[in-house]
Amino acid sequence: MVEQTNSYALYRQRRSGKSDPHWHPTDLREMKAYIGLNILMGINQLPDADMYWASDIFIGNAGFKKTMTARRFEKLTQNLHLCDRASEPVRGERGYDGLYKIRALLDVVENTMWDSYTPNRCLTIDQGAVAVKGSFSPTQCMPSKPLKKGLKVWMLCDSRSGYCHRARIYVGKASEEAAVAALGYRVVTSLVRGLEGKHHHIFMDSFFTSVPLMQRLLRNGLYACGPTQPSRRGYPEVLRPCNVGKLSPGEFYQCQRGNLVATVTRDTKVVSCLSSNSAPGIVGISPGRQQQHEWEVDSDGGGGVSFGVPHPLPLLLYQENMRGVDLCDQLRECYQVGRPCKKWWRYFLWFYVNLCIVNAYVILRESRGGAPPAGCNGKQFTQRHFRVRLAQQLIGDYQGARGMERAARKRHADSPIEYGHRLDRMSERSRRCRNCTNKGLRHESVFGCKICNVHLCRGGCFSEFHK
Repeated sequence: MVEQTNSYALYRQRRSGKSDPHWHPTDLREMKAYIGLNILMGINQLPDADMYWASDIFIGNAGFKKTMTARRFEKLTQNLHLCDRASEPVRGERGYDGLYKIRALLDVVENTMWDSYTPNRCLTIDQGAVAVKGSFSPTQCMPSKPLKKGLKVWMLCDSRSGYCHRARIYVGKASEEAAVAALGYRVVTSLVRGLEGKHHHIFMDSFFTSVPLMQRLLRNGLYACGPTQPSRRGYPEVLRPCNVGKLSPGEFYQCQRGNLVATVTRDTKVVSCLSSNSAPGIVGISPGRQQQHEWEVDSDGGGGVSFGVPHPLPLLLYQENMRGVDLCDQLRECYQVGRPCKKWWRYFLWFYVNLCIVNAYVILRESRGGAPPAGCNGKQFTQRHFRVRLAQQLIGDYQGARGMERAARKRHADSPIEYGHRLDRMSERSRRCRNCTNKGLRHESVFGCKICNVHLCRGGCFSEFHK
């Protein structure tokens, strides 16, 4: 990020034909502080980024002002880059990559996410979404999701903890893609690569589930379960709606071929399911619900009874374990990272940064068994506490940007008022003048400079001290 941001800033200046007097190259410490400020912006959310540097004491943030100026933050945001813009291939050229702008980030982050956490037995594959502001070509419409429009991401998450092992970005339909089923087949096989022969249980939704995919996973030593569309190729003809007829609540039919079991049942609606991790004929009971019949009357004359509806085991397993991506999204959506912008790839950049924060929090929480880290005073250690501590560690004692930007300003100004220094009343009690003390004299004053936090005489000590 440091190298390509500096390179892109020079590229923009060469392209425009004029230099930027407010830009100077960034370094690793400043970039860490910049990311730390973006993390804190997701906790303390304000409508506009400039408000964090507002002079109003009820709005402005003293920590932001101490770390870097608003102009420096704006310049870093303006020039932030992850790839070499000069060597980027255009669409239609050989070697074109739709994710070229973040490819370097993906190569590092995806390997780290995969190696940092050992997958549990049950894993979830589902579709996630990244909220955007603006119109971008990769933006997808998702009517069945809570977020109706956004950037689409497919995720492989742990069903128990919500840890994200892998994520695949969808930037549009390629010309060689033929059908939705083929796309889901490729997505699942790419997400589970590396798990062959380890006998994990994969839970996925109806977009991915198909007979060819389940058979492929079985050959690779992986079990799977998920609802499907009865019109999919390979689904048993006897379980299609036209052959099953109307089902009563709790009634189900199953059909087996090898280790693959197809199920059709009715709860609130008819559901078709494929599974390879449960035997047929095993029935579970869903949570009870209140129902009433004419012939069921208790001793008090009431007609209400509570009982469970029989469910086949594949659907009970699906309902219990199909929550990994939802857990990850809940943790991720609590605190956003980054500000809205006009470049679509930056939404994916901050998505991966936020995803890494969630994964790090899950690892810390599980490694400590729920106990808070040292320095938390025994209080409950939540994700908010983790993000604040992470941002503080990234920022550290960095204050270099403010001094460097001040040094770049014009130094021929006669008055320090240009920099915000003014002679104000400091306190009711007089204290020694700092300028006179430096000269070996003793004079006291109730006035001084609040920015420098020193007392100064009302005469020439103010201007002399600020020279």
